[in-house]
Amino acid sequence: MTLVAASKTVPADTIEQTVLAGHTVYGENRVQEGKAKWPDLRARFPEVELHLIGPLQSNKAREAVALFDVIHSVDRPGLCEALAKQCEKQGRRPKLFVQVNTGAEPQKAGVLPDDADGLLTTCRETYDLDVVGLMCIPPAGEPPEPHFAQLAKIAARNGLDCLSMGMSTDYASAIEFGATHVRVGSAIFGARAYDTR
Repeated sequence: MTLVAASKTVPADTIEQTVLAGHTVYGENRVQEGKAKWPDLRARFPEVELHLIGPLQSNKAREAVALFDVIHSVDRPGLCEALAKQCEKQGRRPKLFVQVNTGAEPQKAGVLPDDADGLLTTCRETYDLDVVGLMCIPPAGEPPEPHFAQLAKIAARNGLDCLSMGMSTDYASAIEFGATHVRVGSAIFGARAYDTR
């Protein structure tokens, strides 16, 4: 099981302390924040594996492929196409997770569960992308277990081994349902310090 330390809004000096303590897998929500913090950190700590765990716009595919080793938020054919072009141009093949919107929430990224098989086929057969698993973020206020179970079922029928599910409040349950990657931020770094200006 891989613990992805979600370092959104966490300053580089704090991240550096956790790298020095021995943790090497981190997740950022935004490409721009990742670009601001990680090139210097990775120059000093080349063993770090960097994951993009937030939504990705197609026009950021070039920067995402250049910076991240793993991308958790593939959710539409247009993004698959943009990523495939950049993988070929840059000679890099980040591992990819398809994000499934298990709660069918209109405000949330992710392919609908009924469309997941088709998108996976597109990723693999049309664009030859390195899809290793699925990711979900269960709706707030709902028990997460049915969503974890649904994601595991979709992964199993598509021959995928990796499940990115579970965050600070529900990672223990996610592990019980087969999570291979949990994305934990506040339980590691403390409560987020959001800018309220």
